[in-house]
Amino acid sequence: MSRTKYDRQLQNLNDTLIEMAGVVESAINDATRALVEKDIALAQKVIDHDDDIDSFEKEIEKHCIDIILRQQPVAGDLRLISAILKMITDLERIGDHATDISEMTTFLAKTEYIKKLVHIPEMAQVACTMLKEGIDAFIRRDVELAKKVIADDDKVDEIFIHIKEELIELIKQDVSNANQAMDFMMIAKYYERIGDHATNVAEWAEYAVTGTHEA
Repeated sequence: MSRTKYDRQLQNLNDTLIEMAGVVESAINDATRALVEKDIALAQKVIDHDDDIDSFEKEIEKHCIDIILRQQPVAGDLRLISAILKMITDLERIGDHATDISEMTTFLAKTEYIKKLVHIPEMAQVACTMLKEGIDAFIRRDVELAKKVIADDDKVDEIFIHIKEELIELIKQDVSNANQAMDFMMIAKYYERIGDHATNVAEWAEYAVTGTHEA
């Protein structure tokens, strides 16, 4: 196979990864908006589209394995393909968490919230920005941007701790808040995990350039 055709295969792989990341970003944003606005139909849309994310993962994985088996890529290209294989796993899990949040929204939205949602949407925004910048770091082969994303995970963790303390205080004030507080704690934990997976994406973006991975 000519190098031109091979390069085109790699570019197609890159493009499909970017497309998958876009769908995952939309899932996070829609899941958050559905939660805040108590939009059960939007939450259901996120749940219904989780299969699309799974399909992207399978398609990209198949292309990666096909290139490895047929082209026996050299070190740099193999590193790139290996990074993509790792990244799609994290993207798929982020999609799962967006679905988990949306499933909880479908029953939470039928009740009055024990407090106005402020910090959960803030946490979601930080995590979503991390994901977008992690993918950008991979596209641009930007190690510094990847390092920034990795550092930003501390912001997600700080907001999570704040939410946890706030919810515990609400339970202390009124034990009848406990069930919903625990639900929101779980939702916050899903966003915290999204931040962790976005960090992983950035770490693999850095690996694609440097060949080193700090797990």
